[in-house]
Amino acid sequence: MTLTQLEYIVALDTHRHFAVAAEKCFVTQPTLSMQIQKLEEELGVKIFDRTKQPVIPTEVGVDIIAQARTTLRESNMIKQIINDQKDTLSGELRIGIIPTLAPYLLPSLYKAVREKYPQLNLVIKESITEDVIHELKNNRLDCCIVVTPLKDPSIKEYVLFYEELFVYVSAKNALSDKKYVLASELDPNQLWLLEEGHCFRSQILNLCELRKSSDFNFKYETGNIETLKRMVDKSDGITILPELAVMEFSKTQLKLVKQLKRPSPAREVSLVTHRDHIKTKLIDTLKEEILNIVPVQMQKLQNKKIVEINY
Repeated sequence: MTLTQLEYIVALDTHRHFAVAAEKCFVTQPTLSMQIQKLEEELGVKIFDRTKQPVIPTEVGVDIIAQARTTLRESNMIKQIINDQKDTLSGELRIGIIPTLAPYLLPSLYKAVREKYPQLNLVIKESITEDVIHELKNNRLDCCIVVTPLKDPSIKEYVLFYEELFVYVSAKNALSDKKYVLASELDPNQLWLLEEGHCFRSQILNLCELRKSSDFNFKYETGNIETLKRMVDKSDGITILPELAVMEFSKTQLKLVKQLKRPSPAREVSLVTHRDHIKTKLIDTLKEEILNIVPVQMQKLQNKKIVEINY
């Protein structure tokens, strides 16, 4: 059994296609297929069911692949120790990030990292919290930037900042003349929301106490905050937006941004890792670069209250 063979079965599990897995491993398909078959013969079990399309692991294969991921991660620790000793930041850092943070953090973060650490390769996966945490637990990601707390003992959370939640209203809406609004004043039938699966949607439902209500009907849902903003601009509706999104508004748009009653509702944003992650220096650097981007006042919970998430 070799580390290369373990890399091949992990790649095939990830991509579920022999040709794609071989391409990602920079080998020919026959080479990858032969090495996986040799490993199966050595172990005396079938790791993959080749009769299915796409190819899937067998029942025992699932456990073998999970252990292979752990073994490969542990073996990478040796390279990481060497890099830390050289005091260089190089290699690959695989980051998951949710869609309600990505547009406002990633451009500046990516630019800063590329300029300061040209030998460090960032691999980014943008998806909802459930998906990126699943990838993290399966060793496909090194860390995630998500909204917390997740209350999951198998992972570690490092709080980065707190985003206040604001109401954004149409100029045609009755709330447009107010400076402050109450959650009870928000008409659920005028509220534009993100689609199911987004933690931000869950927080808004809790904030507006809509989980207890049955007299609302959402006529449109999207996975994009920018779409929510445009829908409000073109209608008489309202939506809830996080602070980083509001910071990019024009002066005209800012007049339609309303604060909620203090302590202001907010969401907690954290960097989440394996409990026993090995890329300590890279992850500490990533935290530092994120905090360089986010305004200092957002790094404190003062006058803010975390809105509960329901996963």
